[in-house]
Amino acid sequence: MAKVTVIPSKVNPITLTPVGQVTKRKVAAYARVSTDSDEQYSSYEAQVGYYTNFIQSKPNWEFVRVYADEGISGTSTKRRDDFKEMIEAALAKKIDLIITKSISRFARNTLDTITYVRKLKAVGVEVYFEKENLWSLDDKTEFLLTIMASIAQEESRSISQNVTLGKRWSMKEGRVSFAYKNFLGYKKEDGKIVIDEAQAEIVRLIYMMFLKEGKTCTGIAEYLKARGIPTPSGKSCNWTKNTVYSILTNEKYKGDALLQKKYTADYLEHKLVPNNGELPQYYVENNHPAIIERDLWQMVQTELMRRSMLGAAYSASSIFVSKLICGDCGRPYGKKKWHSTDKYAKEIYRCNYKYDKAKEKCQTPTLTEEEIKEKFMRAYNLVMCDKKQVIEDTLAVIDLLSNTEDLDIIIAEEQAAIEELSKLVSAMVRENARTIQDQIEFARRYDELTKQYDEHKAALDKALKEKAYKTGKATKMQAYLEAMKKADDYIEKWSDEMWILMVETAMVHRDKTITFRFVNGREIRV
Repeated sequence: MAKVTVIPSKVNPITLTPVGQVTKRKVAAYARVSTDSDEQYSSYEAQVGYYTNFIQSKPNWEFVRVYADEGISGTSTKRRDDFKEMIEAALAKKIDLIITKSISRFARNTLDTITYVRKLKAVGVEVYFEKENLWSLDDKTEFLLTIMASIAQEESRSISQNVTLGKRWSMKEGRVSFAYKNFLGYKKEDGKIVIDEAQAEIVRLIYMMFLKEGKTCTGIAEYLKARGIPTPSGKSCNWTKNTVYSILTNEKYKGDALLQKKYTADYLEHKLVPNNGELPQYYVENNHPAIIERDLWQMVQTELMRRSMLGAAYSASSIFVSKLICGDCGRPYGKKKWHSTDKYAKEIYRCNYKYDKAKEKCQTPTLTEEEIKEKFMRAYNLVMCDKKQVIEDTLAVIDLLSNTEDLDIIIAEEQAAIEELSKLVSAMVRENARTIQDQIEFARRYDELTKQYDEHKAALDKALKEKAYKTGKATKMQAYLEAMKKADDYIEKWSDEMWILMVETAMVHRDKTITFRFVNGREIRV
């Protein structure tokens, strides 16, 4: 009979330390408070102090440090810098034991909790959850941990839902919140929104540069950056075109507020997504003092829309560029410099493709800025001879554009069809997964439903684009109308605003006349 001799293990398979060896465990703690408010700061300090004293009081423990995150939500570990640093140190064997108050303080996301506990367990690092009295290296702990972490996650979901409902109720009541730290031009005084005049000047400068000087968002950003002007956050001078664009399009600068532009799609990830109709929005008028006058704000939206439609054809070199069109080839005029090296140097405007070798040479003339201005003022005065009729005609066009009932019916029908098809496809896929079916027939039905879906989606997209175009055009016409009502019946002095707001295009003909097409569709040739 064979003899079996037991050789005792010399290394603990979990802690990876020699059996029987008394060594000090390197211990760290993790603390977190849920908000960054002043009221919670004492809680943060108290946790740090408590764990420091607690660990240092144990003779067999070696104090490493207390890792702590302030003002961070527990439902995700993405922004918890100290937490990440602690995990990295533990995986590098610089920590043997981590103490934390509870599962909800460590991570309310079940997946995060289990994932990190398993990673740490694999290298012999233990986590102790005080409230639940759980030691992660205990074999029975993982099952309990999963249950408790799930409960913590559900509590977080409930809290998130309650907070969201509270915010939405406030929106219904028209209560507007301002992120003052990242919003240029306003501040809070005695609980009220007031204009910060120093910052408001920067906002006005941005609007004027865009509208009067024809600058692009990129050009304005470069100007502000070069002069060391702080961005809305105040942390740097690194302006971007997106920052400028957001200022130019934010309705808060005219005193209004559109609520629920974005919403949190996932309470775990805290990811904000644009609200494209998934949830109701609330528009509050005259909520606070305006920095930009309504008419000026609307003029900027009109100009943004025009430039968007022009795309790459737009140039910021002049307010005339992109509106002046060659009567021969239909392409834009550009600003050029004649005799740039001598005393006869001057700027002129001509067709950008006048000398294009790939086509017949355009016969349209060159124009000076003074000639363009003189002709526009003549066209303007001719239009305004019958100002009352022009206003009535414009109102009629606005009413026509604003009526989108037919399109709304099409949109609703197409959305309903798409939703029904989506349900059919989902049901068909689930059924195919549960039962044995003819896969050729399944593929045929699937392709047929997919084709129908694509057709309805194309029809929906077309209707949505048409509605957006009509709505945008109506908005543009409304701005034109408001300017028309306030404008002088006769002008002798040039106005950048009138040119930008009122002129759609200005087509140059071979005889040096220009056909000015106004926003309301009226054409005058002078």
